[in-house]
Amino acid sequence: MAIFDTLKRETGRLTPPGWRALTRWLRRRLPTGLYTRSLLIVILPMLLLQTVVAALFMERHWRMVTERLSEGTIRDIAGIIEVIQTYPQDSNYDKITKIADDALNLTLAVEENGQLPPPRPRPFFSILDNILADQITDQIKLPFWIDTVGDSNLVEIRIKIDTRVLRVFARRGSTYASNTHIFLIWMVGTAFVLVLISILFLRGQIRPILALTRAAESFGKGQKLEGYSPRGADEVRRAGLAFIQMRERIERQMEQRTAMLAGISHDLRTILTRFKLQLALAGDKPELSGMSQDVDDMQSMLEGYLAFAKGEAEEDVGELRLSELLERFRCEFALRNKTFTYTLDGDDGIAVRPNAFMRLVGNLVSNSERYANSLHVEARHNARWLTLTLDDDGPGIPAQSREDVFKPFHRLDEARNLDASGTGLGLAIARDIARSHGGNVTLDDSPQGGLRAVVRIPA
Repeated sequence: MAIFDTLKRETGRLTPPGWRALTRWLRRRLPTGLYTRSLLIVILPMLLLQTVVAALFMERHWRMVTERLSEGTIRDIAGIIEVIQTYPQDSNYDKITKIADDALNLTLAVEENGQLPPPRPRPFFSILDNILADQITDQIKLPFWIDTVGDSNLVEIRIKIDTRVLRVFARRGSTYASNTHIFLIWMVGTAFVLVLISILFLRGQIRPILALTRAAESFGKGQKLEGYSPRGADEVRRAGLAFIQMRERIERQMEQRTAMLAGISHDLRTILTRFKLQLALAGDKPELSGMSQDVDDMQSMLEGYLAFAKGEAEEDVGELRLSELLERFRCEFALRNKTFTYTLDGDDGIAVRPNAFMRLVGNLVSNSERYANSLHVEARHNARWLTLTLDDDGPGIPAQSREDVFKPFHRLDEARNLDASGTGLGLAIARDIARSHGGNVTLDDSPQGGLRAVVRIPA
């Protein structure tokens, strides 16, 4: 292990900073979803392959065919020039014009005392222009002027012969590989069909994974899991079966715990009832007041412990109005001449286990009510999360103790983590309920000088 760690450190030192910056930039820009990444895995190699084929094979094929066609056309023109220079012609060159038109598919015109037009700039990407110029230079070796630009089906070539100018009009298809686009259309069309098939196939493969994700999220929020069955590839099916077995084990353990707690609750309450009856029969004696208080404390601790262990897990999910919940707490603060304010941003309704969620917020609010004079609650509800921020002006909790107060029965000197029964389970129950909904409760410093509690659960 030490060797691998040393190698990793040395590799990190040798990695250029620019490369690390590039990889970080790519991680931020690349998609994070499995469906999109799978499509990129299919599409990018296909695009790369087609680019290489088009850049290498097509360019060579295109150039080779164009060279051969242009070479044949220029050879015919060179033969015509040889005939014009060797054998006398009529003033209108009817015979050679007819032969060129019938046999060579070329249109000729000879201009006496003609001049070549000014040279035109060569197009940057014109293969035909460059190849024709090279062929004329190699085979004819006379001044020339060519025009290959435009959408016309003809290519014009002018060659200076002594005082005459030979104008030749050749068909573009006779000098240029003009059917190459058919291959490109087939290549692009085939790639499109393959990408479409890949998209349909990947959608079918991703759908079971999304169903498993929704099932896991629902179970994490404490909602009932209905209508889920493993589908898709073998690996996804095995993951789905493992999730179902895990859920069954968890539910079985929860049922066993609930049954055990019910039995403990019944037995301990029976014993406490006997204690209370014996104290009542003993009469109102001063020496028994301490024992009576101990029995009451034991009763409160038992109820608090059972509530914490039970966790409201068996409650069904329902609709809860945040405004009604917060308004009820505002009235409770008003009865004690304390200040409670709240703001609500977003949808008023939230799908939670109502009693459990009310206890979650109630524990946090009662904590502030006991040790602070004012409390402000900010509720933000968007499409993904519900966030409740509670700020009070109480004594707060030291930063080093903010995680400890969520432990069951952990008590501070200030006793800020006690619930109404004084058992030290208030914050522990609050976090347990939040996590059973798929969220969490955290503590921080409040702008009001006291404690800030943040509840964040999935919407």
